[in-house]
Amino acid sequence: MRVFSAVLQIFFLCLLSAGAGCEPAQVTAVEPSPTPDNGFDVSVYSGYMPAKIDIMSLTRFISANDAEDGSKIIAYVSLLDSSASQVKSPGVFRFELYQKVLHSAEPKGKRMIIWPDIDLTDPLENNHYWRDFLRVYKFDLDFQPQPGKAYILQVTCICPDGRRLSAEFALKQAG
Repeated sequence: MRVFSAVLQIFFLCLLSAGAGCEPAQVTAVEPSPTPDNGFDVSVYSGYMPAKIDIMSLTRFISANDAEDGSKIIAYVSLLDSSASQVKSPGVFRFELYQKVLHSAEPKGKRMIIWPDIDLTDPLENNHYWRDFLRVYKFDLDFQPQPGKAYILQVTCICPDGRRLSAEFALKQAG
């Protein structure tokens, strides 16, 4: 009986290994499925939608002496997808500037200014602000800072799907 059991186990082991094979599994590409409205399923591309917003360290004050059209803030804003890659996307950008409260758990103090929303849902308008060599948007925001004061710039991007992405950046005027 022991011999029969051993032979049976060896038989099943051989049968299992012969059935498994060594051929690699076939991988097929998943094509977006057509939809009635636009022809493609948008959910396939959701990984390329903005997931985060970042204010680049190039953002700074420009004084009236250095700029022909008065003093301003030059803001460089980057949209990042779920893989942290910089992407270009339609959206509405809102900029707000707050006084910075030093030595506080909540450094954002009184709001100094809120600029009109910048709508970049139109491709021509979007291209006007886009800097392809940096993969960022560049915005010129008119503002006359007080010398030696610190501020917090907050930018919010309202995405086409309704999500709001927000970031803050500390600015200090020299002098």
